[in-house]
Amino acid sequence: MEPLKSNELNNNSESKNAKSNYGNNPLKPSAAFVGASWMTLLIGMTSYCIGLYNSAMAYNEKGYYFTILLFGLFSVISVQKSVRDRLEGIPVTDLYYSISWFSTIASIVLLIIGLWNASLLLSEKGFFGMSFVLGLFSALAVQKNTRDLKQFESTNL
Repeated sequence: MEPLKSNELNNNSESKNAKSNYGNNPLKPSAAFVGASWMTLLIGMTSYCIGLYNSAMAYNEKGYYFTILLFGLFSVISVQKSVRDRLEGIPVTDLYYSISWFSTIASIVLLIIGLWNASLLLSEKGFFGMSFVLGLFSALAVQKNTRDLKQFESTNL
């Protein structure tokens, strides 16, 4: 059993370990996590689109909800990239960082407003909300995995 160290020593050794594990030798995501991320992204997007196709909405409403899905997916990928860039010391302007967060929040708010005012059953509204959130979260995970794999490959060449 090791003797207790002071907080300063613990913090320094933990930060050194975190830097060496994260910056120089990234952990490779498991194949199961990569596969699950892609599957949930496809399931979320596909179920959302099938729900739109089968709904009794007008085409302009379907277009609105489809555009919100694309806007949201792009926004969360942009947020993940800008947050990760900042963590790795890659310069990201405050404007781009702010716009990324704003557009992510805006896509969620626009979906909520659209569903609130839609003449759909409550179960349909819940379906669209849940498949939208599943798609957004999965897009984040896929982006993270893609970036981690690229970084892992570049450090092991």
